Amino acid sequence: MTSDSRVKAVGDIRTEHLFDITVDLHPRLSMGSGPFGQRILFGAAGGSFDGPKLHGEVLPGDGGWALFRPDGAMSPDVRLTLRTHDSALVHMAYGGRWITPPELRAEMADPVKRHQIDPAHYYFRTNPLFETGAEEYAWLNDIVCVGPGYLIEGGITYKVSRVV
Repeated sequence: MTSDSRVKAVGDIRTEHLFDITVDLHPRLSMGSGPFGQRILFGAAGGSFDGPKLHGEVLPGDGGWALFRPDGAMSPDVRLTLRTHDSALVHMAYGGRWITPPELRAEMADPVKRHQIDPAHYYFRTNPLFETGAEEYAWLNDIVCVGPGYLIEGGITYKVSRVV
């Protein structure tokens, strides 16, 4: 098979650390099983983010709507409001995938054990995008980010990196 002559070398994807974010969560609310799987609301109770170019707090009141598919995978749909240390507001939205091997699903369903599982044993990746009207953070409107996530006691943490 020959390669398509229209394909160009554009370089490898590189990333740089943007921030680590911890989101404290309210108890989950199950909306039950629907035609696409079980939908659960994880309401944000607060949290914090910290990185070399920005840091601040996660405001309470937003959250994530997770769809747990029949095959055990989870698709998040999350909306958060961040307030930077200098009071700018930033909207953060992300989807992604969380793939848990079948042998870990019972432990992941256990609220006491789920945050004790080594994140290396499951695949949890997100793709955050941002929106803000704050001039000093307008550069966030034009970037794409990726990051791994993992469960912690009372919430979730992500290591967010900007794709350069």
